[in-house]
This record gives sequence, structure tokens and C-alpha cells, in this order.
Amino acid sequence: MSFPEWLSRLNEAQRRAVETTDGPVLVLAGAGTGKTRVLTTRLAYLLWRRLAYPSQLLAVTFTNKAAREMKERVEAMVGEAADGIWLGTFHSIAARI
Repeated sequence: MSFPEWLSRLNEAQRRAVETTDGPVLVLAGAGTGKTRVLTTRLAYLLWRRLAYPSQLLAVTFTNKAAREMKERVEAMVGEAADGIWLGTFHSIAARI
């Protein structure tokens, strides 16, 4: 399993948040600091490392635009491995349930 290029784009704090897989991680940061990058990269990392199946991952956001963007980013990193992630707005996830 070769080291993915998308991990090298993170700073040290972001990388720690992505690579921490034991227990929950709180990502608390200001606007424009890379929170979405951390969250999408964390999803991709869990899939890449085979620590979760796509159907075991849930990402909830407020807008359809943000949900689309997050899905596109994860797919760009891991391709078809992202198929089946539960990623959407609060309303779309609730309707799906």
C-alpha cells in the first residue's frame, strides 16, 4: 500500500486528525483553515486503510452544495471505494433513514 499523495497536502495538525483512528476526533477551527479538507481526507483515509466499509461512514452537512463537494473530493481521492458512503444534508440523510 503506497503512501497516497493527498496525505502529503495536509499540515501536521490536519494530518494528526486524519490519521487518528482510535476514538472520536474533534475538529475545531476557524473559517478557511481546512476543516472540510480534514473531514474528507479522514473519510478517504479510513477507506484507503480498509478500516471501514463505505456503508459504515456517515458525514452530515448543512447544504447540498457542501455535500456534493465533499463527495466529489472523497471520490477524487479513493475513486469507486467511496461508493456507498452516507454523505448528505441533515434532511437527505433523515429521508434516507
